[in-house]
Amino acid sequence: MAASASSSSSSRTYHVYLSFGGADMRRGFISHLDKALKQRGIHVFLDEIEIQKGDDISEESLVQSIEASQIVLVIFSPDYACWRHCLDELVKIMECQRSQGQVVMPIFYQVHPSDVFHQKGKYGEAMEAHKQRFGSGSDQVLRWREALLRIANLPGWYHGYDRLLDSPLSIS
Repeated sequence: MAASASSSSSSRTYHVYLSFGGADMRRGFISHLDKALKQRGIHVFLDEIEIQKGDDISEESLVQSIEASQIVLVIFSPDYACWRHCLDELVKIMECQRSQGQVVMPIFYQVHPSDVFHQKGKYGEAMEAHKQRFGSGSDQVLRWREALLRIANLPGWYHGYDRLLDSPLSIS
């Protein structure tokens, strides 16, 4: 059963939940990160299902696994925003952070944090494609945009600078 808002972090099933998109990420960076965390005794939730672009995932299982984790690492790769399931998952992650005080940390892998924050570059292209598909006033697209803005304002790690960021605008 999923952890409730009143449960302590010690009663959660997973130490870390990994949120990412794409088979390339799964076979590369994510597999190395997952292995390194597990070698240190950290219990990681990693969805083993290969999801195709456009596929929906079970909202119930998504929420349960996110709520059952102490920390959520969101790995932003160049194609993350292309994946509907990633954006849906991000909305749920940010809801859990707000309602349960869950620790959420963005990792910017081969993407500049300001691209996520300002939704430019590949992120801008992806959001424009979603807007075309769902409509410019779509509640779903608006929730995705808000979640991207909120997480981009959290302290995180920018792969390439090897340091923790206070905000996406703290580097040039």
